[in-house]
Parts: sequence; structure tokens; C-alpha cells
Amino acid sequence: MENACSKLEQTLKSGRLAITVEIGPPKHSSPEGIVATARLLKDYVDAANITDCQSAVVRMSSLAASLHIQHNGLEPVFQMTCRDRNRIAIQSDLLGAYSLGIRNILCLSGDHQIFGNHPTAKNVYDLDSIQLIQLTRRMRDEKLFFSGEPIEGQEPRFFIGAVANPFADPFEYRVDRLEKKIDAGAEFIQTQCIFDMERFSRFMELCVSRGLHQRAYILAGVNPLKSWRAARYMQTKVPGMIVPEDIVQRMKEAEDPKAEGLAICAEQIKYIREHIKGISGFHIMAINWEESVVEIIRLSGLNRPQC
Repeated sequence: MENACSKLEQTLKSGRLAITVEIGPPKHSSPEGIVATARLLKDYVDAANITDCQSAVVRMSSLAASLHIQHNGLEPVFQMTCRDRNRIAIQSDLLGAYSLGIRNILCLSGDHQIFGNHPTAKNVYDLDSIQLIQLTRRMRDEKLFFSGEPIEGQEPRFFIGAVANPFADPFEYRVDRLEKKIDAGAEFIQTQCIFDMERFSRFMELCVSRGLHQRAYILAGVNPLKSWRAARYMQTKVPGMIVPEDIVQRMKEAEDPKAEGLAICAEQIKYIREHIKGISGFHIMAINWEESVVEIIRLSGLNRPQC
């Protein structure tokens, strides 16, 4: 059987803290920007999520962008949303991605199209994210298509990921939903970006009490803030997000807001490492500010030998 183990999977299985980042493909056909980002970050992180038309805005396909960064030394996490594809298209893309050497997949439902730049488009949602996890795992472990038909040849042996949001309501349901994703076959989890440490600590206590951290690798999501207005927007306009008022005020009073945002992000990473059990790594979400990732890694003490 073909050895499909990705760098991300190897890092997590070794017990070392993994670092992943998020890259948004461009809203045009040139790969120059994401290629430059891949070259910048390839020696600092284990893998990079390539978003799949995030916020329901048309962008270069996640599959194409994943291949571009892979050819430039950075391992991709291929994001797959259920919003735009039925199960035929999903399976076709899974086979194609694996044939191109892509080994990590993140399964998502996808933002509703009403929030994007084509609000009158028809969504699909033939499957939800939990079904997508389960059926992708079935393709890998049982060599069966979603229909139950056997795969006559090489099966796609992905390292399968999912997301969790500890900050949406009702709170208790968030751990239940995460457990359902792990039951379905998710092997690594990336969380929504964390600003409310008290709530995240309670979330992880419940995860640890159920042993979920031993059944899947949990990566804590962090997001560097650029300005107090960005913090206020996330606090008031983004569903399922909690930004404490003291962080907004700290950003507002800062002489250099970007430097303050980086310092806050590094402090959050240090706090999670020191005080919260069950974390296997960090997912740094700095879309359109990818150059900040290297400084965050330095400030937080996540440096690798090659850094």
C-alpha cells in the first residue's frame, strides 16, 4: 500500500507542536502572490490551508492553488466545502487531488452564498461536513465510493481534518458537534480564532474530559489583529466570534496597532501552551497578512531549528 503520510500527519504523530497557516487564493488567475507566500513560509510551518472560496466569494480553486503552493515547497491542506458541489463532483475532486500528490483535506460545509459576491447563486449542500468526513474516510479505509461501489484501484488516503467553533451558541453543543466529527473520522481539528481564553479553556476542559484530544489532534486557531476597527468588527459583526472588550481597547490605545496585534497573538499562543491542556498545535489565520506569520512564530517561541 502506498505510503500517504503527510508532513502534517508526521509532525502530529511525533508529538511535536504543529503549525499551520491559512492562505486565501486570489480573485484572479495569477498564482504569483500565493507562490511568493509559499516560498516565504515553507521553512516555518508544517502545512497551509488553501481556502475554498471563503465567505462565498469567487476565487481561484482550492485544488489549483494547493498545487501551486505544493510545487513551491509548502504542503497544502486542501479545503473542500459542500456548498458548491454534489457528491459526484466532490468524489471527482478528491480523486484528482490525491492523484496530484495532495495528502491533507479539511472538510467544511461552507459559508452560505448569500454572504458572498454571487448571492443569487444556487447552493448545493448535497452533503454536510459530517457526512463528508464520514464518506471520505470510507473511501480511504474501505475503498468504497459514497454509493458503496468499490474503488477498483488506488484509493485516496487523505489525512482528514475538520473545524470546531468553541464560541458559537449554545456552548454545550459545540463539544457534542466536535465529537460527532471525530466519530465520523476526523483526525485533526482546527478551531475558530481564539480571543476569549476563559471560554476556550472551558471548551478544552470538556474535550479533555471526554478524551477527544486523544482521538484527534486539536490545533488552536489564532488571528493577528491589524487595527482596533478590525477587532470591533469581529466583536460585533462576525457570528460565532467573541472578542473581549479589553482587547479592543488595547488595540485602540496602541501607538502601533499592527505591532500590538502581533504581540497579542504571540501572548495568546504562549498562554494556551502554558495553561490549556489537549492542544497539539496552532493554526495561524493571517489572510492578507501572511508576512506576519514569521514574526508571530518568533515572538511566541514556536521557532523551528531552520528559523
